[in-house]
Amino acid sequence: MKPRWKGKGSEAKAIAMYSSKRMLNYPFNRARFGRSRITSQEEAFYLCFSLECLKGIGKDGSIKSNKELWEYSKSEKPAFPISYKAYSHLRHKNWVVRSGLQYGVDFIAYRHLPALIHSKYAVLASSKGDNELNGRLRVWSDVHCTVRLCGSVAKTLLVLFVDSNSQGTSSPSCLEHYTVEEETITRWNPEQSREDQTSLRNQTK
Repeated sequence: MKPRWKGKGSEAKAIAMYSSKRMLNYPFNRARFGRSRITSQEEAFYLCFSLECLKGIGKDGSIKSNKELWEYSKSEKPAFPISYKAYSHLRHKNWVVRSGLQYGVDFIAYRHLPALIHSKYAVLASSKGDNELNGRLRVWSDVHCTVRLCGSVAKTLLVLFVDSNSQGTSSPSCLEHYTVEEETITRWNPEQSREDQTSLRNQTK
């Protein structure tokens, strides 16, 4: 699926920004200091734990450690270690990651700035193996419905299988041993298949 740029000239603008030093200052030039911002649990923990540019403050006004934030996030969301590993995996690719709730997935991922391009991937984070945290895409109807929904909004379903490698979830340091396997799922298009076969036959003549 080709990138879907927003407006004429967006592609050229994105290329120019990524090939120059202006991209380094982009977030700061467009910051909104003094305004409230609501983040997801994954984004908040990523800013605290990975980037170390944010501090978590409890209701009592005390600054919380990464360990305390980790335990709180797990208590609120049992699958947090899986979803956070998937989130950080995408962020390490320098992709922009946002909530995918409106599309029935965990995240949507942009390979460029959201102001210039539509998101390419609808992302599901799944625990590798058969356990209680792995409740989606277990039957064919789930796969079919999710792929159809992604196709209707011109997105590719990207499933991230997270393997804890028996490291547990006792502390954030266990994430270093987690591994992520990517898999894209798309619908078979018979018309496209016929076109590909015709093209292949023409090339072999």
